[in-house]
Amino acid sequence: MYRQTDFQEDKVDKLFDFMKANSFATLVSIVDGVPCASHIPLVAVLQGNDIKLIGHLAKQNSQWQAFEAYESLAIFTGAHAYISPTLYEKHESVPTWNYIAVHAYGVPKIITLNDSPESMDKMIDEMIDTYEADYKSHWHSLSNKFRDGMMNGIVGFEMTVTRLEGKYKLSQNRSQVDRQNVSNTLLQSSDPAARAVGAEMKQNLEVNE
Repeated sequence: MYRQTDFQEDKVDKLFDFMKANSFATLVSIVDGVPCASHIPLVAVLQGNDIKLIGHLAKQNSQWQAFEAYESLAIFTGAHAYISPTLYEKHESVPTWNYIAVHAYGVPKIITLNDSPESMDKMIDEMIDTYEADYKSHWHSLSNKFRDGMMNGIVGFEMTVTRLEGKYKLSQNRSQVDRQNVSNTLLQSSDPAARAVGAEMKQNLEVNE
């Protein structure tokens, strides 16, 4: 990911929290020399000093065949907003876009019911705990036949993150006046995504005051 110095964010705890808060990610792998992407929920967990991403794909999705052999990329994005050049003090300015993105790289390890039933159960439990904890008792009340059939239809994976890149593009390359004006304008927008970016900018401004 191209990152200007002003927009680089390398604090692991901050990037980890962002991944947890924006966990519906785009997972990209190379299958037969061609980029392949899936849009899936991922669970980010911290184990010692390692960040691990846990998830699963449908078995019919050929992307999992690239796992273990090649590096994959998980892309996490949050709110984004168009920034009009009319918000800047300098008349001759250009339009841009503000956003936050985190890229996590690693080699996914395959988990299947036949090869790793305990790991598959753990993966499912972690997904349920993250996205609908109240569903766990319902899940465990289902027949073994139904649950096994469901788990046989997916391929789970665990990816230890080996490289992490964060980009917080929040007008840090502009003057304090410009940044304040952009933030205030976004906070008054009718678009919730724009307001979310404005809130991030306001928080960033307060931290750096």
